[in-house]
Amino acid sequence: MSQKPLDKRLAEAVRHYWKTRLAQDKRQGARAGRKDQGNRAAVTGGAQLDGFVKLMRALLAESGIPDATIHTQQTVIPGFFRPTKEWDLVAVVDGNLFAGIEFKSQAGPSYGNNFNNRVEEALGSATDLWIAYREGAFKPSQRPWLGYFMLLEDEPRSTSPVSVQEPHFKVFEEFRDASYAKRYQLFCERLVRERLYDATCFLLSDRKGGLKGSYSEPAEELNFRNFAISLTARAEAYVRQRV
Repeated sequence: MSQKPLDKRLAEAVRHYWKTRLAQDKRQGARAGRKDQGNRAAVTGGAQLDGFVKLMRALLAESGIPDATIHTQQTVIPGFFRPTKEWDLVAVVDGNLFAGIEFKSQAGPSYGNNFNNRVEEALGSATDLWIAYREGAFKPSQRPWLGYFMLLEDEPRSTSPVSVQEPHFKVFEEFRDASYAKRYQLFCERLVRERLYDATCFLLSDRKGGLKGSYSEPAEELNFRNFAISLTARAEAYVRQRV
């Protein structure tokens, strides 16, 4: 079990994210002679979120879940509206689907379209899984634990007020002039309150500070410690049940 405090381990994952992302963007730009439109190089490069994935895997293992049952490859599980869905991390213990986690990030500049895509993906993934669970796709599993992790770049375009279009009906008041950061916060809160996910985590980090492991947690309800404790408490209870 790691002796490092949880915040230090999280800072290392944040640093890995920015170091990997910026290196990928630089390599792609050098090959193409220009940077991909909308930071596509960083988006398509993959591996930026590996630090967070590895941290959650380690926390599960430290809680007693056998490491061999925690998968970051071969993570395809059945769906209801589609045959299968690939998650970023799944734990399948004793033939039971114990947990599934999605890890997402967004850095500028195309916040509008990407925000909508993230919302649709998260809602679709959870809805698909819960109906598949209801229909017995994961028997004999008890209700699995689902988590959603989001890191958003902390910069003026993500934290400044954004107008909304209301040609026919008024939007909910809390969305009026809300920044993309605020929209993500509301989104993550509502994923849990509507019981689509057991826990969500929302972090902000800027490029310069992120290379040093700096991050902020704009909502107490969505901080990483709560996210990790929710999962590890479930894991520890499951391990005690197995004995």
